[in-house]
Amino acid sequence: MSSESALRDRNGADYELIETLRWEPATGFVRIERHRARLQASADALGFRHDTPAVEHALASAAGGRTPLRIRLTLSHAGDVACTSHPFEPIPSGTIWRLRVADTRLDAADPLLRHKTSRRDVFQAARLEFTVEEADEVILLNGQGKLCEGTITNLFLDLGNGRPLLTPALANGLLPGVLRGELIEQGRAVEADLLPHDLAIAKSIFVGNSLRGLIPAAIATD
Repeated sequence: MSSESALRDRNGADYELIETLRWEPATGFVRIERHRARLQASADALGFRHDTPAVEHALASAAGGRTPLRIRLTLSHAGDVACTSHPFEPIPSGTIWRLRVADTRLDAADPLLRHKTSRRDVFQAARLEFTVEEADEVILLNGQGKLCEGTITNLFLDLGNGRPLLTPALANGLLPGVLRGELIEQGRAVEADLLPHDLAIAKSIFVGNSLRGLIPAAIATD
């Protein structure tokens, strides 16, 4: 039995599935179909009960008003759905996030890394290696030393020459982010095995997620 099958066959789960979405007054939920598809796929893979009308009702109840919102949806193993909403505050134009690389490593064989869940101990450990003054985001490697992702973002490198952005391959142990999937489908990004050295030679570095889009970034040196 595979490790993911073992997770799926458990009688319960000590974690929840999560989707974090942005809602805009003029256009509604951003990338909603991709969020729905990822939630459904994770529920199917891990044996979570998923009632589409309940999910849709929870999202609709959380949205509304005149200001953009950050909405966090959780789904329990039993199928209970909950949403919380807060005003969405965009990153000021021209902001460049400071990145640092964690000593904490991801296990590429952990099947839960392919799903967005509340089991986030490894990401919290990586984030705690640096203060918010030292880093806006922290990048994790896997046990083989390959670049994977940030604590709340996927990673993208521009090596120049007009080529698509490079983003770490899922096989290295990371979340198939909603924004990441869109960029790959559009031909704006492709998967690659990346090493810390690639951060140094990249023409530009970005991190991103569906909530905030692509964020210019740089490796902190101070």
